[in-house]
Amino acid sequence: MRSNASGCSSAGGEQLPAPSNDRNSNGGPNPHPVPVLGEPNPHQRTRGGRPDSWDSRMELHRNGTNGSCHSSCGPLTDYYIPDYILKPDSERVTVDSVPCCPVVVFINSKSGGQLGSSLIKTYRELLNEAQVFDLSEKAPDKVLHRLYCNFEKLKSNGDLIATQIQKSLRLIVAGGDGTASWLLGVVSDLKLSHPPPVATVPLGTGNNLPFSFGWGKKNPATDQAAVKSFLGQVKGAREMNIDSWHIIMRMRIPQEGPCDPIAPLDLPHSLHAFHRVSACDSLNLEGYHTFRGGFWNYFSLGMDAQVSYEFHSERKRNPEKFRHQLRNQGTYAKLGFKHSLNHLSSRNISQLAKVKIMKRPGSQWEELKIPRSIQSVICLNLPSFSGGLNPWGTPSSRKVQDRDLTAPYVDDGLIEVVGFRDAWHGLILLAPNGHGTRLAQAHRIRFEFHKGAAEHTFMRIDGEPWKQPLPKEDDTVVVEISNLRQVAMLANDPCRSKSVNDPSPPSCHSYEDDESNSLEDEDEWEDGRKKFGAAATFKIPDEVDIAHLS
Repeated sequence: MRSNASGCSSAGGEQLPAPSNDRNSNGGPNPHPVPVLGEPNPHQRTRGGRPDSWDSRMELHRNGTNGSCHSSCGPLTDYYIPDYILKPDSERVTVDSVPCCPVVVFINSKSGGQLGSSLIKTYRELLNEAQVFDLSEKAPDKVLHRLYCNFEKLKSNGDLIATQIQKSLRLIVAGGDGTASWLLGVVSDLKLSHPPPVATVPLGTGNNLPFSFGWGKKNPATDQAAVKSFLGQVKGAREMNIDSWHIIMRMRIPQEGPCDPIAPLDLPHSLHAFHRVSACDSLNLEGYHTFRGGFWNYFSLGMDAQVSYEFHSERKRNPEKFRHQLRNQGTYAKLGFKHSLNHLSSRNISQLAKVKIMKRPGSQWEELKIPRSIQSVICLNLPSFSGGLNPWGTPSSRKVQDRDLTAPYVDDGLIEVVGFRDAWHGLILLAPNGHGTRLAQAHRIRFEFHKGAAEHTFMRIDGEPWKQPLPKEDDTVVVEISNLRQVAMLANDPCRSKSVNDPSPPSCHSYEDDESNSLEDEDEWEDGRKKFGAAATFKIPDEVDIAHLS
């Protein structure tokens, strides 16, 4: 992943010594004395002869067209950040109160049909326009790098307001899973001692990240009342750490043909951080192409990523046909079932690559046997996939004992590896306690692609797919995933994600319940194919519109 923190003189969360209010750090006069609560600042701007204080700047928010906020939200001053914090060149102002929940908002205006643009308008009406950013215009790495460098500059001058705002800052990101992952990657790359926690607004199709942390999966309303209600939830949300995962792909430089990832028309947000390393990078090897990136929800390989690639390609060719969330989900389901009926369109994973895992830090690599019918492998970090389904489920007490499997925790340094045969296999997730083929839990996993197995394969990170060319004469193509560090999310109730420190961890199901809805080996799948294939017992009724199936 890219390092976005270069150039900032010190870590964002570090407490720097505060000089005197009227002397600078070198002992000379301070040209901009530090704002003091309630004390007029001779250097501040004036409006109509009055000090341009926090109170006067927020008067419109208290008494103007925006009105007062809902009781769950509190006054809008709780979230408001003054200009001089956001804009390094702005003049400082006197601040009468410190916001208890300052927020910086990032919105993908291209997500959710027209919802993204509407949300930007509403947030800018309620807050300082300078704290609401359209991601199609400004990248989050530049915004946050500038903000945290300004924090350090202000703190070095003893600005207590900047110190308090930095400590309590929260981020809001509105978009699909790829957009949220993009922002999480930027926050992770800053390597702050106290990184700001992130709340996610579901504006995509799957919305697995928001759903995992209690923010829902349906596209939200965009009126002022809805935004105020969401701000109140952000203020009351609790912080939860989640693992982040580092992905490296390496291959010998081909004599001919491309090897760079091929995105569906536009480069997905999550792939902005999946890029070829520079010549001076420690991961770079002479004679090889090395790519690196990261993810927080999942990485998938095979048919699942191929279906997603075709969906995104069609959506970007004809965006006017994809403005409704339910219609998008219906189109996605139809593509999946089309591939299930045409098994030749996707190769089995065992034909493509050898899979190895390292179960715990410091343990040995061992080969993971992949059943020959598995067409998709998903490396899952969160308990939500494909719009809220949980492919791992909760293992039975027997599985825990016999295979050393645990419930999925988001901060245990382990990733869940699940396999699927086809889209019909995925339907088992709709059954109580249903889950995919549990392959392993691992601290690291690597895919070693067979020489000449295919011209390309399909991969997907956090909802964003790409087609990956595979050099024909290369037996060194490797994709390796390892645990990196943790980032902070904001969790709202009810929260599906569980921490290893949670006082009420997920309980194990009984052996019978778990086994009745699993297809863990080939014999079970041959029987299951009769049950979940064209059998009338599982045929979708004619009166049910597939577009209404999530």
